[in-house]
This record gives sequence, structure tokens and C-alpha cells, in this order.
Amino acid sequence: QVQLVESGGGSVQAGGSLRLSCAASGYIYYTCMGWFRQAPGKEREGVAAIYTVGGSTYYADSEKGRFTISRDNAKNTVYLQMNRLKPEDTAMYYCAASKPYSCNSPLSTGEFSYWGQGTQVTVSS
Repeated sequence: QVQLVESGGGSVQAGGSLRLSCAASGYIYYTCMGWFRQAPGKEREGVAAIYTVGGSTYYADSEKGRFTISRDNAKNTVYLQMNRLKPEDTAMYYCAASKPYSCNSPLSTGEFSYWGQGTQVTVSS
């Protein structure tokens, strides 16, 4: 069983930066770790993902160049560095983990079996 705890959300002005952290307990080697977000009235969407061994990364087109996902395997933690934030980035951000050896659709919610409780990001104009 994998448990995920997100932190680092908050309120920032447009153009600002935030770094989200996802601390995992349990076995997350050879898993896909992803960040998703969900705004009120919208579906949950994939933002970025990383394979914990090898470090392959995946990004939604709208986030390429602004967001960076990384991991620290020694700390069992995955990060999402978000720069040049926009009001439309406002959402609840969730960390997710796949089952081992599964990362075929890294930005799809169906790929992931474990979810955190989320951390709120609010960007004001």
C-alpha cells in the first residue's frame, strides 16, 4: 500500500512560483508518479509525471516550459516546480502513484492507483 501526502500549495500572484512536494510511504520504485489538478466544475487533468527509475518525464502541453517534475528517491519524494503561474493554474493539485512497472499512460487518471488528499493552489491576477 502506498500513501501520499502533498504539501507546498498556497496563494500567489500571477507570474509567481510554487514548489509542491509529494511524500510517499511504501514502495514506489519502478512506478509512475504523477501530478494532477482539478479546478471547480472541471475534470481532473494530468499535469506532469515521472518514472521513478530512470527519471523519464512527461508533461501536458500547456505546462511544458513552466512546470518541472523531479524526484528524490532517497527521500521517497516527488516535486513539482511551478513557475510563471497563471490564474488558470488555480486548482486542487493531487499527487498520484501507479502500481509498479506501469506507466503506459502517464497523464491519464486511469493509470494511477494511489492518490493523495490534494493541496490547493490559488493564483491571483
